[in-house]
Amino acid sequence: MAIYTWEAKTRQGSPQGGELDVANKDIATATLRRQGLVDIKVKKKPTEINLFPEKVDEKDISVFFRQLSTMINAGLPLVQCFELAEKGSEKKALVKLLGNIRNDLEGGSPLGETLRRFPKEFDRLTCALVEAGEQGGILDTILLRLCEYKEKALALQSKIKSAMVYPTSIIVISFIVTSVLMIFVIPVFAEMFSSFGAELPGPTKVTMALSDAFVEYWYIVLFAPMLLVYAIKAIYKTPQGHYQLDKLLLNLPVIGDVLRKGAVARFCRTFSTLSAAGVPILESLDTVAETSGNVVIEGVILKTKDSISQGMTLAAPMEDSGIFPVMVTQMISIGEQTGSLEDMLSKIADFYEEEVDTAVDNMTALMEPLIMAFLGVVIGGLVISMYLPIFQMANAI
Repeated sequence: MAIYTWEAKTRQGSPQGGELDVANKDIATATLRRQGLVDIKVKKKPTEINLFPEKVDEKDISVFFRQLSTMINAGLPLVQCFELAEKGSEKKALVKLLGNIRNDLEGGSPLGETLRRFPKEFDRLTCALVEAGEQGGILDTILLRLCEYKEKALALQSKIKSAMVYPTSIIVISFIVTSVLMIFVIPVFAEMFSSFGAELPGPTKVTMALSDAFVEYWYIVLFAPMLLVYAIKAIYKTPQGHYQLDKLLLNLPVIGDVLRKGAVARFCRTFSTLSAAGVPILESLDTVAETSGNVVIEGVILKTKDSISQGMTLAAPMEDSGIFPVMVTQMISIGEQTGSLEDMLSKIADFYEEEVDTAVDNMTALMEPLIMAFLGVVIGGLVISMYLPIFQMANAI
């Protein structure tokens, strides 16, 4: 299908114009003739090149679900809800998405099944909750719970990202500064020292040798970080590489603690939300595993599912994995025994979300002096090594 613009006249001579979304120009012309138009001119509308295409993000979906919950609660039919949402949205990508969903709903498809046709915008968790809400007749309530879940999940994700951005940016900046010094500044000093005719100190020789290597192999300095990122991405695409990298991240000092606590909070929040919606436990574990964000934790959850299907408890295989803290497995065990698993999971999620906040603050407080010390050693060492010959010359004079 393509969009064609057209101009024509009625049999009375009145000019008309517009756009048609059809397969080709001939079909557009035939369609207009059937409408009794004459002097028809049709041309294909040029395709707009958008370097930064608009996307529907999690925030857009969350806001829409809140609106949809309110409209459903007010008794409006589902198709009409989508029509009103389309008219009220200013984001073209969201309007297009809602229009596609509305077309499927008008064809008789259930909402949950329809959402599964758009996996980029609606993950497995969202579809499972919506289907549970439809089956239980509590879609408006489920949508509100889903919004609360998404908002908390986005807040948690934002905290973890902010924890990773600070050290990464400092390392990148220090690499750039060091490279600039080695390639452009140190050679100036080296040229000046060559006219002294005196023996240079050891640190100065080392620095100048490193500078010569940077200048001679500048392309390696430039492309090595890019190749490293590409190699990591390539390894991440393989199942074994993905597993090993995720395992490494969980075991990293300081950062691994933040990621582990974030993963526990995400697991408990997702599982609690699905349980509250009445989704069967085995189906819930499938969804929780898929949305865990870490293949190591995903493997533990799938093993837990297999254990439950064989009649074992939920807590035992989680405790054996060594991934989940003992406090978490004990509270889940208590929740299973008392029949309050949903509430217990929600309390664990609240606790660990606060723990992520504390861990991020502690990590930032710990990394600041370490980063300052690192920059002081690297940059200060370069400066001192270049000034040592000048100090020696001053002493000789």
